[in-house]
Amino acid sequence: MVIGPSGCGKTTLISILSGILDQDAGECEVLGRNVRAMGERERVSFRGRSIGFVFQLFNLLPALTAAENVAVPLLLARRRRREALGKANRLLESVGLGERQDALPGQLSGGQQQRVAIARALIHEPRLVICDEPTSNLDHQTGHDMMRLLRGLASQAERSLVVVTHDTRILEFADRVARMDDGRIVDADATTAVESSP
Repeated sequence: MVIGPSGCGKTTLISILSGILDQDAGECEVLGRNVRAMGERERVSFRGRSIGFVFQLFNLLPALTAAENVAVPLLLARRRRREALGKANRLLESVGLGERQDALPGQLSGGQQQRVAIARALIHEPRLVICDEPTSNLDHQTGHDMMRLLRGLASQAERSLVVVTHDTRILEFADRVARMDDGRIVDADATTAVESSP
């Protein structure tokens, strides 16, 4: 997990890690690949295969149902619609939204929209999941449930999870906590994480 005061560079850091932004200097290697050296088309393909991103503002498409929003990464990868929606519905069940699969984002609470965004980030089974404040709109119990789900993914072979957060209630789920200030990581400590099983 990455913590630090507002404006210290946390969101910029994860945007660079995910290939959304270019760094000003230095090298950025993600999953053994130099992100800056990739062409734009290659970078988009790399993100689509290898990275799941939970945006702070969710970025759900308002005209699509919850299931359709979750299925978007698979549909962009040209998977069959029926297969993509089936997997999306199973993921929505796992985040407690099985009965809201046909709801539009405007019909969901902020916390429900956040869970849809988390399901969308997981659907293509990425090797790296990057989350910008994934529990900011969730109550304590739901936030812990979501972190157990995310941590369960991260515990699988060759999968990693990076979480930017202000929510100190979820720090117990981290293997390591990195503190940022003024655009730099000032320290990174190992922690004792909770069990990953739900």
